[in-house]
Amino acid sequence: MQFIETRGNDGSRPARVSFSQAILNPMASFGGLYVPERFPDLGADFLQRHRDSNYKVLARAVLEAFAIDIAPEVLQRALDRYDHFDDPAQPVPVVKVTDDLFVSELYHGPTRAFKDMALQPFGVVLSALAQARNEHYLILAATSGDTGPATLETFKNQPNVKVACLYPDGGTSDVQRLQMVTEDAPNLKVIGIHGAFDDAQTALKSLLGSQRFHAALRERKTRLSAANSVNFGRIIFQQIYHIHSYLELVRQGAIALGEKVYLNVPSGNFGNALGGYYAMKMGLPVEKILISSNQNNILTDFVRHGRYDLRHRKVVPTSSPAMDILKSSNVERVLFDLFGPQRTRELMASLDEQGHYQLSDTETAQVQAIFAADFATDGEVEATIREHFEQGYLMDPHTSTCLKAHRSCRDKDLPDIVYSTAEWTKFSPTIAHALSGEVDAHDIDALKSISQKTGLPIPPMIAALFDRPIAQPTVIDKADIEREILSFI
Repeated sequence: MQFIETRGNDGSRPARVSFSQAILNPMASFGGLYVPERFPDLGADFLQRHRDSNYKVLARAVLEAFAIDIAPEVLQRALDRYDHFDDPAQPVPVVKVTDDLFVSELYHGPTRAFKDMALQPFGVVLSALAQARNEHYLILAATSGDTGPATLETFKNQPNVKVACLYPDGGTSDVQRLQMVTEDAPNLKVIGIHGAFDDAQTALKSLLGSQRFHAALRERKTRLSAANSVNFGRIIFQQIYHIHSYLELVRQGAIALGEKVYLNVPSGNFGNALGGYYAMKMGLPVEKILISSNQNNILTDFVRHGRYDLRHRKVVPTSSPAMDILKSSNVERVLFDLFGPQRTRELMASLDEQGHYQLSDTETAQVQAIFAADFATDGEVEATIREHFEQGYLMDPHTSTCLKAHRSCRDKDLPDIVYSTAEWTKFSPTIAHALSGEVDAHDIDALKSISQKTGLPIPPMIAALFDRPIAQPTVIDKADIEREILSFI
């Protein structure tokens, strides 16, 4: 399997690269991204063969279908990381909530969020490549709250790898922040910045493309990669759970093999939704992908009107902070798949230089043939959490945004798979307020309240955070990021 570039080739790079090259050096020509040159067929025959496969067997089959240049023993070690989830036999439970609503719970890994699904195996793969090549890598990560903890967890104490993780100071929950700032492994650096996630992500992409920064790292005998979903090493693992969730509905008797479903994704940087789109492209029977947003509803505008407009918009802090994002990097990969490299380069240049782009009516119709979108306000999020708890299911605020799209975006009476991206423990003050109206200034108070009300235990890895010392206190201005990282290296 070879990988090509979303914005075309600039003549200074190979026109095609291997999977390992794409994940070690994830930024492509003209600031673009790498995508597979072609996709395997994972349609009816593949689904029938894996109707009763467990998660690891299915994952291995998907990865082998891509024919990536990773040694089989490395892939097996990577997939064995799922053995450390709550239930090794079922790392992704799919729970029936109503007759047409199923929740795929992606948060049963070590950091209690869906990023573990991709980053746990990805860390093994990238570290193995670095060691095999006798190279040293700096892994950059920008996080709105969940990528950071998952990246730090998978790479801590890994040889040949250091990690610099950027997060918006004040823009995460207490638990998310503590998961990062209490990490004390010597190969990890956590940096809070004054700004929003988009500022952290922009800084990451700028450093990935900076020749000066690359030269400074070379002086330190270090190469540069990234753990964000700009890296296809993340995306390849994010396709698997969409296929698994569909097969779970088959196994539960909710659908017959071949019947279509909706995929309903709470969307920030669009990697999760992109995984669903690629699964659909490879043959998964999907009617449409529902894009659920909070009040930072730029993706709703994109799907409904073909308009991506950052002008006069600022990130609005919400109760679902991991989705407080305006620049969704992985939309670019959809643009490339639908419209090709030249048009993608034009659109992304317009976004980078003028802050907006507008699709034609024909292009917008192509997007709408695949996606539908809606958004939920904080008030709607809390009301939905309360309503479904009273009916027997507790969900986090990001999952809650999907229930609006569940009601408004389906035009056929088909089952809807909602992707739950985080456990209730990650955003406990919002959930406590939704359930009882209480206002807790600190996560620990809300966690105890919810546990008492629901009878659910606080997982040990969450409870322990509040007794761990702060090992990573750094908070800086955006202008100082490069200097701080080079000082760490």
